[in-house]
Amino acid sequence: MASAQVAAAGAEAAAGNSSRSLWHNKDFLTFWLGETVSLLGTQVTTLALPLTAIRAFGASDEQVGLLRFLQLVPYLGLALIFGVWVDRVRRRRVMLAANLVRMVLLALVPVLYWADALGMVTLTVIACAVGVASVLFDVSWMSYVPTLVRDPGHYVEASAKTGVSSSTADVAGPGLAGILVSALTAPAALIVDAFSYLVSVISLLLIRTPEPRPEQGARRHIWSELRDGLGWVMRDRILRALALVGFCCNFSMITVWTMFLLHGTHDLHLAPSVLGGIFATASVGGLIGALISGRVIKRFRLGRGYLVAQLALLLGPSLLATAAGPDWLVIAMCVASFFVTYLGLGVANVIIVSLRQTSTPASMMGRMTAAFRTLLFGGGALGGLSAGLLTGALGGKGALTVAAIGSAAVAIGLFASPVTRLPALPSPAELRVQ
Repeated sequence: MASAQVAAAGAEAAAGNSSRSLWHNKDFLTFWLGETVSLLGTQVTTLALPLTAIRAFGASDEQVGLLRFLQLVPYLGLALIFGVWVDRVRRRRVMLAANLVRMVLLALVPVLYWADALGMVTLTVIACAVGVASVLFDVSWMSYVPTLVRDPGHYVEASAKTGVSSSTADVAGPGLAGILVSALTAPAALIVDAFSYLVSVISLLLIRTPEPRPEQGARRHIWSELRDGLGWVMRDRILRALALVGFCCNFSMITVWTMFLLHGTHDLHLAPSVLGGIFATASVGGLIGALISGRVIKRFRLGRGYLVAQLALLLGPSLLATAAGPDWLVIAMCVASFFVTYLGLGVANVIIVSLRQTSTPASMMGRMTAAFRTLLFGGGALGGLSAGLLTGALGGKGALTVAAIGSAAVAIGLFASPVTRLPALPSPAELRVQ
């Protein structure tokens, strides 16, 4: 009887709210605005931090690589642990603290630089600390969105809107970063990112939707809960399939991206502006994918949309491996390859995030997100390492050929995924477990 009442209440809420889009949800729009601004600011930091190391301290390639590594390595070491902790607390408070820490740390860089007190070691420590705070925010925000959206029928719309923000930041961010670094110097440009986190903090403070108190279980052991989170992902056939394919896709994308950067520089002798234009075009593909994802999901079966989008992502690298002929044709094929890949990524991401949210109860959301973050960043890290080793052994063209074959092999296995057979989003996990 209780489960029937809950299901009925959920159906009534969906019926009452499904006609009103998230454009009428003030708190979600406030959160979305703050997240969009902070994503743009993050793009500035991605360029400004290594440029600060290079221009201020004459950092070597290895030191710049270490700086970037330390920004990302917290995802591998801390995402799962943070995911367990985030499920014990209210997420908005965690996000506020994480963005306050990032704001202060990034504002500290130009202050120390102007005071002649900034060193390479200090900059490296700040980069790592910013990475830790970023992990904490990332495992929290995706778990927090369902609190603002409430109606599972709007999860796709929410995922599409946040996907557009991410893709827009990828397109506009590098250009904005270049202008700011040129106009203000690299350390001063970090003030812009610090300000973007301030905007995000203010937006979170303006939200009025109450966040439910996390469920208090009898057993609160971190390693047990960590196993519970991984177990939840691996026992659920949809989440398990999404996680395994996501690992392979991230491995493929980072491998191909790194290989092409080396191949384009050493073998094709492409100017940095040309390389930047190719990658910017890829981001435009991702933006278009996020913009059309809602229509794709409404018009086609969910599984079919997921299959086509992932096939585009996994088969796109084949254009790089076969690129030949005059310079203009090679560049055109490279542009087409990255555009198709990121177009598929833009659509697939919206479907994947929506499925993850509907397949996971609120009490497990942080741990689920952390498990996915660890797998996805793990795939990316291994992809970068593999790209360097393969390119050194086979050369740029040979390495891209191997990567394209491996990516296509994943595409063949994709047909066995249960996700490709879904007609629509499943019922929310909260209702299924009653």
